Amino acid sequence: MSASAWLQLVIFLSLLLALAWPLSVLLTRLAAGDLPARRPERLGYRLLGIDADREQGWAGYALGLMVFNLIGVAVLYALQRLQGGLPLNPQHLPGLAPDLALNTAVSFVTNTNWQAYAGESAMSHLTQMLGLTVQNFLSAATGIAVAFVLMRAFVRSRGETLGNVWVDLARITLWLLLPLSLLLALVFASQGVIQNFLPDVSVHTLQGGTQLIAQGPVASQEAIKMLGTNGGGFFNANSAHPYENPDALTNLLQMLVIFVIPAALCLAFGRLAGDRRQGVALLAAMTLIFVAAVWLLTASEQAGNPALLAAGADSAASLEGKEARFGIIASSLFATITTAASCGAVNAMHDSLTPLGGLVAMALMQLGEVVFGGVGAGFYGVLLYALLAVFIAGLMVGRSPEYLGKKIEVADMKMTVIAILVTPLLALSGTALAVALDAGLAGRANPGAHGFSEIFYAFSSAANNNGSAFAGLSANTPFYNGLLGLAMFAGRFGVILPVLALAGSLVAKPRLAVTTGMLPTHGVLFVTMLTGVILLIGALNFVPGLVLGPIAEHLQMLAA
Repeated sequence: MSASAWLQLVIFLSLLLALAWPLSVLLTRLAAGDLPARRPERLGYRLLGIDADREQGWAGYALGLMVFNLIGVAVLYALQRLQGGLPLNPQHLPGLAPDLALNTAVSFVTNTNWQAYAGESAMSHLTQMLGLTVQNFLSAATGIAVAFVLMRAFVRSRGETLGNVWVDLARITLWLLLPLSLLLALVFASQGVIQNFLPDVSVHTLQGGTQLIAQGPVASQEAIKMLGTNGGGFFNANSAHPYENPDALTNLLQMLVIFVIPAALCLAFGRLAGDRRQGVALLAAMTLIFVAAVWLLTASEQAGNPALLAAGADSAASLEGKEARFGIIASSLFATITTAASCGAVNAMHDSLTPLGGLVAMALMQLGEVVFGGVGAGFYGVLLYALLAVFIAGLMVGRSPEYLGKKIEVADMKMTVIAILVTPLLALSGTALAVALDAGLAGRANPGAHGFSEIFYAFSSAANNNGSAFAGLSANTPFYNGLLGLAMFAGRFGVILPVLALAGSLVAKPRLAVTTGMLPTHGVLFVTMLTGVILLIGALNFVPGLVLGPIAEHLQMLAA
C-alpha cells in the first residue's frame, strides 16, 4: 500500500472522528429522551392515537417494529406495481414484475437496497421519491431505534420497558436523518449532483450518435442513501455515475457520511453508560479491522495481476472497472467502506476486483455488520460480539461474565448466538442451493471459482443487508428474486428480534457496581480480545466458501 494511500486513510479517519464526536452528543440525547417534544411532534402523536409517554417492553416494541416494516413492504410493492398509471413518470415506465417488485420492496425496507434492475430505466420519479427514498429514511430509523433499545437495556436497572417504538422512529427521522440529509443534499446539489423532474434528455455524442441521459431527483436520494447506509442508487452505475458522484469532494463526503452515524453511535453508548471508554473500545476494535481491510484491499488492487506484465502491459495494477476520476486508491477505500458499513453503494465494479480484493469485500460483509456496519445494525452487531468476548473470558478464568455491571447468563448467550449465526446460515445455505440448481447456475456470467464468488457474494450481501454486488450475476429471475428476498428479510429481522429479546432480558437485571474483580471492557486487552473473537468467529463460519471462491481464484491467477 503506497504512502499516498496511507495518507488518504489517515485524513479520512481524522475527519470521521471530528464529525462523529459532536454527532454523538445528539444521539445520546435522542437515546436518553432528553430532547423536548415540540408542539407539532406531539400533535402528530395525538392525531395518530399514540401515547408518547407510554413505553413498551421488548415484545411490544418488536411487534410495533414488525408491523411498521411489513406495512412498508406492502406500500412499496404496490407503488412499484402501479407506477405505470401514476404521475411523475415522464418516461411512461410500466409497473415492475411481481417477483422483482417484491424483491425490491423487501430490499429497501430491510436497509439492503439490493437492486436487480437499472434504476433510471425501471423506476419512475414518483417511485424513486415516494417509495425508495422514503424507505431509505425509515429503514435507517429502524436500525438506530434497535440500537437505542440495546443501549437503554444496559443503562437501566430492574426495568421493564425499553422505549416507545413510534416515538423513537419519529424522533430519529425528524431530529437526525431529515436535517442532516437536507444539508447534505444541498451540498451535493451545489457540486453538480442533479435534482430535477425532467424526462430523459437526448444529446449528441462526439462520435456523431445520440444518447439518452437520464434525469431526476438525485441529490435528495443520494443524501439519505449514504447517510442511512442504504446504498440504492438512482442510476445503475451508482456512485460511479457523475450525476451521483461528480468529483473528489463528493466522493470524500459520501465515504464520510457512510461511517459517521455508526461511529457516533459507539461514542454515544459510552456517554450514555457514563463511561466514554466503553464506546471508544468498541470503535477501536472496528477501526483496527477496518484499517487492516483497507491495507489488504488497496495493496491487492495496486499489485494487480502479474499476467498483465507478461502480456506486455506497462503495469499490473488493477484499473479495470474503476472510474478514472477516482483511481485505484480512492476506489479501494470506497469499496472497503461500503462493504464494512453494509451500505452497498459503489464507485467501482466489484466484479473487477482482484481475487484478494474481492475476498476482503466479501469477508467484511460476512462478519455480520460488525465493522461499523449499517446505521444501528453495526452498533448492536459489535455489541453482540462484545458479549461473546466477555462470556469466553469468563469461561477462561472461571468467573461469571459481566458487561457494564449486567450479568450475562445462559438465556442472554442463547439470544446472542442466534443473532450471530442467522446470517451465516442464510448466506451459506442460499449459496449451496444456488450452485446445486440449474436456476441458480444459469445466472453466472463466469465459470469456475469466480462464478462461485459471484453467487457467494450475492447471498453474503443479501443476508447481511449490504446490497452491493459483484454484478456478474444475472439476478433478475424469479429464482434469485425470491431466494435473495427471503435472505434479506430473514437476515434483517432474524437478527433484530433476538437483539430485542436480549435487551428485554438485560433491562430487567440490576446494574451492579463495577469492581476490580470484573473484566475491564475498555482497555487494550479487551479491544484485542474483541477483535480476535470477531475475526475468529467470522473465519470459522465462512472460510470454506472463501477457499472455493476468491482464494482458489487467487491461486489460479498466480499459477497462470
